[in-house]
Amino acid sequence: MQVVSRYVQLTPKSGRYWGLCPFHGEKTASFSVNPQRQMYYCFGCHAGGSAINFVMEMEHLEFKDAVKLLAEQVHMELPEMIGGREDATSRSEKERIYEANKQCARFFHSQLWKKENEQVLAYLYKRGLDDSIIRTFGLGSTSMRSDGATQAMRSLGFTDDELVRAGISVRRDGRVYDMFRQRAIFPIIDAQGRVLGFGGRALGDVKPKYLNTGDTPVFNKRLGVFAANLLKKQRGLKRIILVEGYMDVIALTQAGVPGVCATLGTALTIEQARMLKRYAPEIWVSYDGDSAGQNAILRALEIFDQEGIKSRVLDFPDGMDPDEYIREYGVQAMETLEPMEATAYRMKQEMGNHDLSSQEGRTAYAIACAKHLAKVKEPVELENYVRQLMLTTGFARDVLLAQIGRTEMIAQEKRTVYRHAARPLEEKNEGVSTGAAEAEKRLLQLMAEGRIEPGTVTAEDFISSERKELARKLLEGQTAGAILEEIADEDQRARAASILNRDSGAAEDDKLRMAGDCLRILHNVRIEERIAALKRDMEGQKGEDKRKTLMKIQELMKDRQNAGRKE
Repeated sequence: MQVVSRYVQLTPKSGRYWGLCPFHGEKTASFSVNPQRQMYYCFGCHAGGSAINFVMEMEHLEFKDAVKLLAEQVHMELPEMIGGREDATSRSEKERIYEANKQCARFFHSQLWKKENEQVLAYLYKRGLDDSIIRTFGLGSTSMRSDGATQAMRSLGFTDDELVRAGISVRRDGRVYDMFRQRAIFPIIDAQGRVLGFGGRALGDVKPKYLNTGDTPVFNKRLGVFAANLLKKQRGLKRIILVEGYMDVIALTQAGVPGVCATLGTALTIEQARMLKRYAPEIWVSYDGDSAGQNAILRALEIFDQEGIKSRVLDFPDGMDPDEYIREYGVQAMETLEPMEATAYRMKQEMGNHDLSSQEGRTAYAIACAKHLAKVKEPVELENYVRQLMLTTGFARDVLLAQIGRTEMIAQEKRTVYRHAARPLEEKNEGVSTGAAEAEKRLLQLMAEGRIEPGTVTAEDFISSERKELARKLLEGQTAGAILEEIADEDQRARAASILNRDSGAAEDDKLRMAGDCLRILHNVRIEERIAALKRDMEGQKGEDKRKTLMKIQELMKDRQNAGRKE
């Protein structure tokens, strides 16, 4: 409750605390915190979990980082994590680097407004930036002196070793001087507002054109994105626009486009994709219009597919990059652009690789597209692409489906459906509101309340694999919050939270009867399924085998009758 109350105003009522859900807009409080079960749950959007899950969602953090933040908030020593605990010396060094970076960012920003650096400011103005957006991103300029930043940081008490470790300075031939010289400076800030490093854009003939801070104890360009600090402040994002450069981010943000970020001078990484998934359910990739940018889009789409993240492509006309387009046509024009589905974009790129005026080229194009279409799961979506491919290549529908491999899959599905017309009980019961499902949920609620005597219920009494696992963990003594914390899949955690958050409604003297009723329902459902399976077996049997099966069915029916009398 203490953790949640830092973010949500809570009011006590009926043994719980209630407030407006921070995860979706509402005017009537449907968000509850249950201190006894150490969990939160929203009856509106069904978000639920432990204190750590809450911090992960609010701060867009991975599990380990959420634990660190929680430990800092309650002034507790950080528990030992997998991979070893960070020692005090390492933590102290990182804090010094964070501070050095912050002070250096302030130094670079102050340099921007000096007359001697008017060339840098003029460059930013020429790119269409105003003073407000320059201050929002903390943009800056290097000093005219080759060691200006180094000297300024020394005056604040930082040692040369610290500055070199931070990537602010370099040491060569016995000299220590600035890493960044004759450049416009773009501070790289993480979601917690810490300056991790810098990006520098050269002016004049200085090489390379773009320079980023190298790997340091606090910065690895594979792990973060530019403008992560602004993403954190934007709640309820429906999509993120991933662009290629710093100026694209700044230009789109200045135009009022939310949820924009960029990779840090490297191709998209798996780590970056996983981080972005925490901010929005969908990513729109919008890299530069040159061939390198378009190839980078294809690689990014593969990573998003690999991580199960829905992605589309915002493809600007005439090979323009986002910064150029919005300066030329304005934000209204951008809002009318429809992002392309990933498969449609792949097919468009394949079209440029083949000569569609020749039969050979059309054949190669159809084969290449079929590899992409084999990954399309929705039949309706696949049908649209197949029709498009028919028009482009002239091949018949059944030929293209055969190339994609879908006809064989459909035939296999039909055979599977025929052989398994009656699904296993667990499959039917999983996530469906059947009598057995309701009985299992009620049992779990009684167990979460601690109102079932030991030995009354076992995990094997449950049919659903998900609810069986919940029962096992409750029987091991785990709290509801601890159980939810271990569930990585968001949909599965929401289902579990919905069950564990609710009260059973049983009076104290009625709990045993309720538990017994639930167990009898599950027992009878198992009998019904067994009888149905035996009846299917009997269809192919003769003589003695058929007689034995019939006797088993009669015994089960008698067992079912006896269970009914007990009720």
